Amino acid sequence: MKSTRDQIEDIKRDGYSIDFAVIFGYAFENYKKIALYSALVIAVFTFIVFCAVMGLATAFYGLQAILSDFTNVLDFQKLNYGQQILSTIFVSVFVALFSPLGAGFLEIADRADKGEKFDFGSVFAYYKQPYFLQLFSAALILALVSNGISTIIDNLGIAYVGIGVSIVISYFTFFTIPLIIFGNLPAIEAIKSSLIVVSKSPFTIFALFVVGFLCSLTGVIGCCIGIIFTIVFNTSITYSTYYAIFEEQQQPDSIDFIGKSDFE
Repeated sequence: MKSTRDQIEDIKRDGYSIDFAVIFGYAFENYKKIALYSALVIAVFTFIVFCAVMGLATAFYGLQAILSDFTNVLDFQKLNYGQQILSTIFVSVFVALFSPLGAGFLEIADRADKGEKFDFGSVFAYYKQPYFLQLFSAALILALVSNGISTIIDNLGIAYVGIGVSIVISYFTFFTIPLIIFGNLPAIEAIKSSLIVVSKSPFTIFALFVVGFLCSLTGVIGCCIGIIFTIVFNTSITYSTYYAIFEEQQQPDSIDFIGKSDFE
């Protein structure tokens, strides 16, 4: 069985072919297997995190101070350059800390696809080494680059371009997380490899990227609550696209073999 690195070299040399309709259908079937359970996990986790954060913040600062500071933070351009840099770093680190959660939902998608059991702990499985460091590093790099560029553009007074840059970065790094957890690639190599894979079939990948994003947001129609049921559709799209490109079963079950990866 070819390694992920060998397959990347093949893709770099020969490209690959994928079918939008086949991937979408496969993703929808995968989504039906994980939607309800994922929604429950998201709802419980969000509630716990919200209560914990608000409880700690209220205890330290008081509710009135929190609401006042939150209003000021929303107006990002009122911050001086030093505060903007600190805010960018803080947000990037915060986002990076939650990146193993996204990997956890991919793990659930993988187990559901293979007919294996999964539970609440599966979502947090990648908060273990060697995967946590790679996931955190990749997410931190991408968040710093994306948020940094967006901040610079916003300070120049160019509206909406910063959001566009963030979307483009997310698009070209579409496969970064699955390449880390399923392909056992280190952070930097996973980012570079994702750029290669996307660039070899940009239009089909873009269509899947957009459809996955839009379908994930359809839950907003249901008074925003429905989004907890639809948001994981993007996970199924990512999973199905990855396995349509790379050979299935290219490695042993990823999380069961934690500590036996090829990270260098």
